[in-house]
Amino acid sequence: MKTPDPVKTELQAADALRLLLEEVPAIESLDVHVVAREPDSGVDLIAHVKAFGHQHKLVAEVKSNGQPRYVRSALLSLRDYVERQSDPVTPILIAPYLSAQAQDLCREFDVAYLDLEGNARLAFGTFFVSRQFAKKPVVERRELRSLFKPKSVQVLKVMLREPSRAWRVAELAEVAGVSLGHVSNVRSSLLDREWAQLADDGMYLATPDALLDAWREAYEPPAGQREAFYTPLHGASFEVALRATSAEGAGQIALSSFSAAQWLAPFGRTGTHYFYADKAGVERLQSSLKLTTASKGENVVVTVLDDLGLFRDTVQPAPGVVCTSAVQTYLDLAAAGERGREAAEHLRQERLQWRK
Repeated sequence: MKTPDPVKTELQAADALRLLLEEVPAIESLDVHVVAREPDSGVDLIAHVKAFGHQHKLVAEVKSNGQPRYVRSALLSLRDYVERQSDPVTPILIAPYLSAQAQDLCREFDVAYLDLEGNARLAFGTFFVSRQFAKKPVVERRELRSLFKPKSVQVLKVMLREPSRAWRVAELAEVAGVSLGHVSNVRSSLLDREWAQLADDGMYLATPDALLDAWREAYEPPAGQREAFYTPLHGASFEVALRATSAEGAGQIALSSFSAAQWLAPFGRTGTHYFYADKAGVERLQSSLKLTTASKGENVVVTVLDDLGLFRDTVQPAPGVVCTSAVQTYLDLAAAGERGREAAEHLRQERLQWRK
């Protein structure tokens, strides 16, 4: 990824702050300028504002990267700068984009903020403005999609099994079955967003719920071919055939979505059975469950996966019953409409509660 030009970002920040303040009729005069880049300058922008007959001084720290890790560092720097001033100043943090988590940090430090996407919260004297835009910029969406690609999520799933466990890069790569480079990229993303922290013995998840929330919002179901079938088996006969399927032959099979949830955290029955499988697994299901192709009226849906990494994270809640993990099942349910979201939240309460 191309590193943003800090000088260009500062000029854009100055323009954004100027435009924001110029919209306020009560402001009588305004001067925003970039501070010369000197080691002891302490801030990047200074604005002198006159409103309702009173003068106000605003000072801004500009960051090219608005991820929480860098935001926290900037906020600490701003706090130190403000404490050294003899006259009152209003500190502001400005970045290309500030997520909800980064905005929360600013409020925690009592620092105003503005990003180049238009999100803003600024108060001084009797002046107050707050703006919130829900849409994430293209760069942020692209970075999140990269974090939740198939190889990367193998790393995330390993960490979510035991969020408080610290991992070395090499150990995590081995257990997740991915390269050291993949783990390093995931590590950087997690640390930048403060979803992970470093300890003496490695990296651990500090906020697994925040990670899972972001994953749910960006989730794309595993790529594969959807195949629909009909089985005459029901109830006990279906379960007997299912258990026998897991014990025989080649191929990989896992119950998914609503079907996996029935074994992990039952919420409500559905008339359709859902599976993930590889090609050999589909053939085994066809044989043992007596499946016939169905153009309509199907009661078995199998997704033949393009990437088989998902099968590294399956669980066996009962003998002969293989399901997607609680995390994978939660994500699939959350993407399955209103009824699926209800089942997802039930599963999360039952199986995905981590110690704070």
